[in-house]
Amino acid sequence: MLYRFLICCLFPQNIRPVNNQGHSIARDHDGFPLTCSGNLHDNMIILKQESGYADVNDNSFLKVNFQMEQGLPLVPKSLTFNRVKCAVSKGIKLGPTFLVTSLTGGSIVGDMAPYQAFAIGGLGSVRGYGEGAVGSGRLCLIANCEYTIPLVKHLEGSIFMDCGSDLGSARHVPGNPALRQGKPGFGIGFGYGLHFNTDLGQIRVDYAMNAFNRKTIYFGINSSGGS
Repeated sequence: MLYRFLICCLFPQNIRPVNNQGHSIARDHDGFPLTCSGNLHDNMIILKQESGYADVNDNSFLKVNFQMEQGLPLVPKSLTFNRVKCAVSKGIKLGPTFLVTSLTGGSIVGDMAPYQAFAIGGLGSVRGYGEGAVGSGRLCLIANCEYTIPLVKHLEGSIFMDCGSDLGSARHVPGNPALRQGKPGFGIGFGYGLHFNTDLGQIRVDYAMNAFNRKTIYFGINSSGGS
């Protein structure tokens, strides 16, 4: 079965960083700007496009998702940029087991604030690390592989490996926050998990270890159910 979709929209956006007390701030603790403009807020007019393609059958699937945000210079001092992200995943049934691989890449050019950087690390990215703990850059490349094995009715086991990189682009983010926060820029994680399939979705528990031998347990619910 084939699925395709295309979504386009145009909208204004105002980003205003705040501290823990809810007060607007323009710089971080080290004195580096949090906004592209250097003021307390950034203004943007964004043209966003998202398109997708899926080919699904009983033995395999192929899914492609493409997202693009274009900052338009329609008002004074608005950010002008192009941010692109593309994800491709492929699943293949191997007897009673299932193998899923995916590759995600992203790029941003033009005006940029630190909050727009691609955050690499965490659930849905590179497991075994905290959210964004691998890196944050103008570029990103993330690869995932998961092999699922049925155990008993409604219960599956899996083994997985994730890796991700900012491709050396962290230094091009204003203020280079990744360097100051000690992010390595490349990370690899691996582990295993249990997936319980219910009528409401798939309940997942994943145990992951990263390259620094740090271990993390993730709990989640996938509303689309199991493979």
